[in-house]
Amino acid sequence: MRQSALSTTAGSSPSPASKGGAPRPAGGVLDLAELVSRTARRLRRGSMAHLAPLGLTMAQARVLRIVADGPIRMADIAARLDVVPRTVTPMVDDLTTAGLVQRRSDAADRRSVLVEPTRQGRALLARLDEARRATAEAVFGGLDGAGRAELASLLGRLCGECSGPVAHHSHEGA
Repeated sequence: MRQSALSTTAGSSPSPASKGGAPRPAGGVLDLAELVSRTARRLRRGSMAHLAPLGLTMAQARVLRIVADGPIRMADIAARLDVVPRTVTPMVDDLTTAGLVQRRSDAADRRSVLVEPTRQGRALLARLDEARRATAEAVFGGLDGAGRAELASLLGRLCGECSGPVAHHSHEGA
């Protein structure tokens, strides 16, 4: 019988097996990578489930959140998403067709196009925030305030070299 890549001992979390098949002590970098990946998948699945009734994809929701404080240049949206500018065009096109954002010329730079949410887009942002909060609560609800603060601090340190700013919303709860 073939041994699984993850081994579990009584009362412990799965720990990747070493080359010889014996479990390694929990807390290694591979364990951490697996736990972060699993958590990200849970967040993604929960977000997708909440976004579907709103008629948005995850990419469209990200763009809508980025333009929430708009207006913002298309090139800046691409930079925040860490994608090439031409990737943003179809996302903004879809949001424009849905009536959630509007484009306008940048008076300071006629070559640039600014994107900002419409009234309908702002209304949807409130529902989007609630959906994100529900997903986050489902994933992080087992942590008390101190645990959440510690996790946020640790992840913030790890993401210190991540590109792009993290959006902070003053109205978000614990």
